[in-house]
Amino acid sequence: MKIENMWYRRDKRVWLLWPLSLLFRALSAFRRWLYRSGVKPATKVSACVIVVGNISVGGNGKTPVVIALVEYLKKKGISVGVLSRGYGGNTTHFPHQVQPINGPDEVGDEPKLIAARTHVPVVIDPKRARGASYLADKLHCQVIICDDGLQHYALHRDVELVVMDNRGVGNGHLLPMGPLREGLWRLDTVHGIIINGDVSVLDRQITDHDCPVYGMSLAGTDFVNVKSGDRVGVAEFSQQQNTVALAGIGNPDRFFSQLSSMGLTLSDTYRYPDHHQFAAKDIPLKTVVMTEKDAVKVTSFVHDDCWYYPVDAQLPPPFYAFIDTRLTAAGIDLKEDQL
Repeated sequence: MKIENMWYRRDKRVWLLWPLSLLFRALSAFRRWLYRSGVKPATKVSACVIVVGNISVGGNGKTPVVIALVEYLKKKGISVGVLSRGYGGNTTHFPHQVQPINGPDEVGDEPKLIAARTHVPVVIDPKRARGASYLADKLHCQVIICDDGLQHYALHRDVELVVMDNRGVGNGHLLPMGPLREGLWRLDTVHGIIINGDVSVLDRQITDHDCPVYGMSLAGTDFVNVKSGDRVGVAEFSQQQNTVALAGIGNPDRFFSQLSSMGLTLSDTYRYPDHHQFAAKDIPLKTVVMTEKDAVKVTSFVHDDCWYYPVDAQLPPPFYAFIDTRLTAAGIDLKEDQL
């Protein structure tokens, strides 16, 4: 059984990892102290920094939130850029601005997807302070949105958002005994929490904090052919027979459940690790449905009957009012929507 499954099934065998979790707790606390005490300074750049992260490992829906924020800020006439670590990419020169010619193997699947969807500067750099400085000073971004990086304290941030899904925090233990990068206390220090899914199913220890909690859903209108770009509406596509689904994301079951709720009858599902590097042998010779994040990695070798389902984050108006308040506090001059 994979360790991730043990975290979310409350498997008692994780207690064998308790000593390592104690060590992780001590090292994390010491690192936070270094920044709080000023021994290690945090870099503040000449732009408003919004971190979209989480306190647990695995995908929770951060990328759609990043894209939604970018699109919202663009409508406000604000110059915005995105900063990512570039996980899964093999680029060695940093900071690196994602270009159309870059493949996901170079820059990572999420940066490639964000750049393609938003058409704003996307910079990857494992040293986020350096990457943020490049976005602010060289690319003149007023707002920088960090895709992940909540625990990267070397970069000062103006807004911290945590994205979680219905899995919650699993067994509630720190790595490697559980999925947490930081304890639940961290939720008392962030500015907002976004729940990807049904807020009501989560324990109050997750949702009962001083900061606002916002529900989010992911929705799309069409399925898109990976090779041709042809689009088919959900209702029509749902009539397909012998359809299979695959996903190399943090929570594949969430994607499969969404497809089923839309009326698709899936004959099989294929689960892969988050950021999985696909090969042609991974693609079944049937009608295949995948996530947009996976689609950007397979365009060169998929067959003609492969489709992806692009989704947008549906966030409530109070969330964007909250963002406006935080941006104003950071000195950003907000304008009326430009589109």
